[in-house]
Amino acid sequence: MSVWDEVVGQESAVAMLRASVTRAEAMTHAWLVTGPPGSGRSVAARAFAAALQCEQGGCGACHACTTTLAGTHPDVTLLATDKVVITIDEVRDLVGTAARTPTLGRWRVIIVEDADRMAERTTNLLLKSIEEPPPHTVWVLCAPSVQDVLPTIRSRCRAVVLRVPPADAVADLLVRRDGVDPAVALTAARAAQSHVGMARRLARDEGARERRSAVLGIARRIRGVGDAVLAAGELVDVAKQEAAAATEERDAAEKAELLRALGVVDGEPLPPKLRSQVKQLEEGQKRRATRRQRDVLDRAMLDLLSLYRDVLVVQLGADVDPVNTEHAGTVRDLARDSTPEQTIRRMDAIAVARQRLDGNVAPLLACEAMTIALRPQG
Repeated sequence: MSVWDEVVGQESAVAMLRASVTRAEAMTHAWLVTGPPGSGRSVAARAFAAALQCEQGGCGACHACTTTLAGTHPDVTLLATDKVVITIDEVRDLVGTAARTPTLGRWRVIIVEDADRMAERTTNLLLKSIEEPPPHTVWVLCAPSVQDVLPTIRSRCRAVVLRVPPADAVADLLVRRDGVDPAVALTAARAAQSHVGMARRLARDEGARERRSAVLGIARRIRGVGDAVLAAGELVDVAKQEAAAATEERDAAEKAELLRALGVVDGEPLPPKLRSQVKQLEEGQKRRATRRQRDVLDRAMLDLLSLYRDVLVVQLGADVDPVNTEHAGTVRDLARDSTPEQTIRRMDAIAVARQRLDGNVAPLLACEAMTIALRPQG
């Protein structure tokens, strides 16, 4: 057993990180872990933090390893946000934490997931701490690519580049860790395009598989503009519902905890002087729900993109494994009823919709433009 067991398909990156744990000359104070969504950036960052704290370099069984992986080690701080951006106040707190010496561990490790969500002003606050850190502090930043981080930051970090892991490696992890049937695991890994977290959800949640199938079914249902507009509305409604389901329970618990901390008894009216604090919490929760909705929509667009990728493979007769093996019939029908040029135009339309969504375009408008472009062309 080792802390590196769940960092699948990343042999060269793991070798670099392991070497830095065991050899002082290979160690540095700031790291930038990059890779596509689902490649295991945060998993690799946590494994690295555990290995740094472990006397044996990441045994996976000692107190340092287990507490680090569980997120309870006092000298390992993780900043992960489900909001649109990481705020400057959150980073200011991290800089203060980074200045402290370790209390129990060998290092003070600060992990920032989604470092690309920091605005330039926020990143500049981080710069001085990364330039001149205390001797026992290690920064580990995670982002999709080095281009997503300001040059002033990436030039001061050692890059660790992760790749998309092979589908069979992800399937093997699901079998070993979660006891998933091998056939289901491989199908889920391919459908998730080797995104480990998504593959696990598809393998274990039948509802998630059904929702994905419904999204892919849109491609066959759209015959005209009316169908396209209805399909776009469905996509946005499903994303809203899933975002609400994912955040509703957590929002209620957070609000109840805040009211208890403020001394407000359940059922009593809220004193005017406390309303600003509750409003601030609700605004943060609204931003989190917005981020979740966008993430769900983006995932649906990626699923559609994978479907048209399979269609193009069939149309070109390429010797490439399909992503959506369980939707072979849909792929064949779409391949028969369109040309490779039309398929590429549809894939471009989906890519543009993703860019618009990332640029804060209203989700319904972005989805309508996309689904209209997916309708059959004469």
